[in-house]
Amino acid sequence: MAGNVFVNGTFDVLHPGHIELLKFARSLGSRLFVGLDNDERVTELKGKDRPINNAGDRRAMLEAIRWVDEVMIFSSDDQLDSLVKIIRPKHMVVGSDYKDKFVIGSRWAKQLHFFDRIDGYSSTEIIQRITSR
Repeated sequence: MAGNVFVNGTFDVLHPGHIELLKFARSLGSRLFVGLDNDERVTELKGKDRPINNAGDRRAMLEAIRWVDEVMIFSSDDQLDSLVKIIRPKHMVVGSDYKDKFVIGSRWAKQLHFFDRIDGYSSTEIIQRITSR
């Protein structure tokens, strides 16, 4: 087990699905780097009511997880691509919903892995459940 691993996302409302993703990613290498969408980017991707937690809080929560070695906040596709280029991970992990899509930065990784999302765990669904009560 050697080499860097990279994963990215919004990680807005952490849940067990995120933890399993991070644990899996870290099992592939010796250091796990997490790219974190900044607040403006989360709003663009998820809607005007997001993020729930700001980037500083999301970063702090991710850094507290034992499998995460470093968290870097990015604000654009170009910045994400540059982060992956700098890290040159041996492994890059993305959600299985990206199997037929272009994965930003994947050209800089030696191997791309798809992680199957765990049914019942979605930040968007958790937020909807809370707000509908």
